[in-house]
Amino acid sequence: MTNVYLIRLGSPIGRLELVADDEAVTSLSIECGGVLPHDGEPERPNAVLDEARDQLAEYFSGRRLDFDVPVRLTGTAFQQAVWAELARLHWGEATSYGALAAAVGRPGSARAIGGAVGANPVPIIVGCHRVLATDGRITGYSGGEGVSTKLWLLGHEQIGFAA
Repeated sequence: MTNVYLIRLGSPIGRLELVADDEAVTSLSIECGGVLPHDGEPERPNAVLDEARDQLAEYFSGRRLDFDVPVRLTGTAFQQAVWAELARLHWGEATSYGALAAAVGRPGSARAIGGAVGANPVPIIVGCHRVLATDGRITGYSGGEGVSTKLWLLGHEQIGFAA
């Protein structure tokens, strides 16, 4: 049986909740409507989550541009391919749904790409907020309070977008 660990921390975009196993972060949730998925459970920290907490604090303070905490992303082969492309993006870099579709060998599948991006289990660490429409517009965000959360993250990383 795999051990499951849990911590919460404050951030400029609301409370964050991180879940990990013994070796890697497995999920990151951003508070929505004042609620996190495991609010009723006690925190169970471990070394992986302590490192993730430190790296997120550095990111929000502008002292960290990339994450190197281990993550375990569980999903379909298609989702895994999309998340691998997202993981290649660095601070301040953006891409489009169409470019992601081309990169994973599925041109014309921007809608399916959007679904995979939205299913990313570790937003911020794997920067799904860095995906924009082909014309540079913001089309949505599934984390936290939605578009307002994405706007904060884009502004934090100084990523421009079309109005």
